[in-house]
Amino acid sequence: MSSIINMSVGFFGIQFAFALQNGNASRILQTFGAEVDHLSLFWLAAPLTGMIVQPIIGHYSDKTWNRFGRRKPFFLVGALLTAIALVIMPNASFLGGLFPAIVVGATMLMLTDASINVAMEPFRALVADKLPDSQSSLGFSVQTFLIGAGAILGSVMPFLMAEYLKVQSTAVAGQVPPNVIYSFYIGAAVLVAAILWTVVTTKEYSPEETARFFPEETDIITAPRESTFNTILKDFKAMPKTMRQLGLVQFFSWFALFSMWVFTTPAIAEHIYHLPQSDTSSAAYADAGNWVGVLFGIYNGVSAIYALLLPKIVKLTSKKTTHSISLIAGGLGLISIIFIQDKYWLIVSMVGVGMAWGSILAMPYAILASSLPAKKMGVYMGIFNFFITMPQIINGLFGGLILKYFFHMNAVYSLIMAGVFMLLGAFAMSKVKENPPVGLGDEMEFQAGGNVTGI
Repeated sequence: MSSIINMSVGFFGIQFAFALQNGNASRILQTFGAEVDHLSLFWLAAPLTGMIVQPIIGHYSDKTWNRFGRRKPFFLVGALLTAIALVIMPNASFLGGLFPAIVVGATMLMLTDASINVAMEPFRALVADKLPDSQSSLGFSVQTFLIGAGAILGSVMPFLMAEYLKVQSTAVAGQVPPNVIYSFYIGAAVLVAAILWTVVTTKEYSPEETARFFPEETDIITAPRESTFNTILKDFKAMPKTMRQLGLVQFFSWFALFSMWVFTTPAIAEHIYHLPQSDTSSAAYADAGNWVGVLFGIYNGVSAIYALLLPKIVKLTSKKTTHSISLIAGGLGLISIIFIQDKYWLIVSMVGVGMAWGSILAMPYAILASSLPAKKMGVYMGIFNFFITMPQIINGLFGGLILKYFFHMNAVYSLIMAGVFMLLGAFAMSKVKENPPVGLGDEMEFQAGGNVTGI
């Protein structure tokens, strides 16, 4: 069990950074002058870079073995780049003499997400590399628990800085408050430290060990090299049926998540705090932004606890049923926001969202891992990211237009739309057919910093 934890500690840091970005990017961009209906366009940078970066990184991490490892060099470099972007993003206004702050902020949002993507998918592939199918639910659940723990701290850090450390939470117009800036500094440090923990404590299989553990993949060392583009295109066309079916589920789920991340801050500021959209520098707006961080921390906390229950729920039902139930809970949680006026009742909504988030981070990958060949684990995990980035790109292009022309700039309705998409994801999940496991069986010898069996 300790080996599974060690290999996933890096996700604690990754999600700390990811939560800071999700909870504060819209707030930062609004501070720099972005209009509410334009926020989704600025957020486009994230899925666009992810769609390009992740398959390429997955492909090269499948093919790269050196003295530093197979996956580890990629997520170490990704962590360092992410840390740099986290330091610069909230300080974009200080570079105003060179470029407009909104341009610098949006660029750092893109760099942050691209770098997180460099780190993220090799981590997913690492767990799939190391664990047999019988332990995949446990492995991804432990991973999800650490993701949730990191996200809790990342989400609530600005609130903690303001409420308990008494760091100033307001700033002059056009500048990010100090509590947010210092939170991003802490996030950069936590990210690098967590990644280094996994790098130091986790051993990866060598090419010879991988070929021995996966005898049906004997060409994993000797296969001729092809161009990256041709290989990814060929693998995309040959993706397993289960992966295609899960793609539709992912489309609905991540369309919903993108709406939630982009529009929760303006929605809560307007719907709960009754603030005009032009108010982005008052103490009340700072309170709204900090409370959104708390809410995001709550749903991530729920996801961390729920992740530990997922293996037991799967045993009682199935991976399919577990994920469907979780998405229904998330959909109802988002829809319930329209009926709430007291900010504390939003905590109930976040319980449902947390159940969905915990399952989204674990179940699709647990189902997918048993359907993929070992030698293609990294590239297919990267290709699977298409079904995460594409709905975000579509939402980014049209979410602001929907808000403006259909919802009349009332951002809370974008959250209701997100809830409906969650419910559609649950319906699509009922149509998924799970494939029998491909690759290593239960007899696999698990290694992490030594030989460990019987986990």
